[in-house]
Amino acid sequence: MSDFDKRKMLDILVNPNVSEILVELENGEKTLNYLTGKLQISENEIKDRLSYVIEHGFVLVKQDGKDAVFGVNIEKLNKIMESDENFDGVVNGLTELDQFLN
Repeated sequence: MSDFDKRKMLDILVNPNVSEILVELENGEKTLNYLTGKLQISENEIKDRLSYVIEHGFVLVKQDGKDAVFGVNIEKLNKIMESDENFDGVVNGLTELDQFLN
């Protein structure tokens, strides 16, 4: 497990540009093709937005034929959220964002 800046990771996780992708992944893995169609952003934009969380294993990517499949490492996300002193604020922020997006 690589080291990462916890504050930077939390900031990225609640960033609307990243969290809109995470909201799509909360109910299971999604292909890159699905995400680009659903969110109307390019493959490169999705990869750029998720690069830090992928690098540190919070979002996992695997190949399924020609398409990349993205999934969330729930245990790792829960661990960072639960260990943060601002846990309630982070959860409330994600909940509000989820309600806004849905």
